Amino acid sequence: MDRWQNKIAVVTGASAGIGATIVKSLLQANLTVVGLARRKEKILEIRDSLPKEKQSRLHAVKCDITNEGEVKYAFDWIEKNLGGTDILVNNAGVVRNKTCLISPGNTADMKEIVDTNIMGFLYCTREAFNSMKARNFDGHIIVINSVLGHKVANFIGSKAIVSTNMYSPSKYAVTAMVETYRQEFANAGTKVKITSISPGMVNTELISERTRALNLPMLESEDIANAILYALSTPPHVQVHDIIIKPVGEPV
Repeated sequence: MDRWQNKIAVVTGASAGIGATIVKSLLQANLTVVGLARRKEKILEIRDSLPKEKQSRLHAVKCDITNEGEVKYAFDWIEKNLGGTDILVNNAGVVRNKTCLISPGNTADMKEIVDTNIMGFLYCTREAFNSMKARNFDGHIIVINSVLGHKVANFIGSKAIVSTNMYSPSKYAVTAMVETYRQEFANAGTKVKITSISPGMVNTELISERTRALNLPMLESEDIANAILYALSTPPHVQVHDIIIKPVGEPV
């Protein structure tokens, strides 16, 4: 991790859950972190809870990644105030499991998934990569994908069926985008890395009570943060393309 000391890491969806844990792990590794989230005040709460010596290395920027203008503003702010983006962790994502693809009136929920999980990923990755390329910096882009980006599965319990609806297709799109980016980064003459991390179910606020009632095994946010640190710690010539992490006993 020596090459990343004091570099700038941007984390989307940084206000809670996996994102908040990633922020703390990167700070512990002596990076400067910019947290992007709609709930900026939650990132400020995280900052206030940190030891004094780490507080100055966490910056909070309000950003809805489904809004291209807000994404451009956030990355422009980083460029002007911190010099550019060295690492991007695309963590923000949404799940809506109360409806199926065939449910009447599901348009708003399905569109939110596409706008966040696909378009938000695209906006942020584009801005981060161009910051790296303009400075001729061999940065690293990480995306929090899902096992459901590799296999469609609806979890069936004795009293509940949880539909993955548009979530799984959105993560399949992310899987394809990661490979497309890898090729485009190389074709652009850069050595920018991209890594997809595909967890199974993670114990965060995104898990609904209906899903929790199935009593499925879960990962913890720290497991995902540790995978990010591993990918970042590899030598410059090594690109970890995809890490799939499952809790022991997961049925998918």
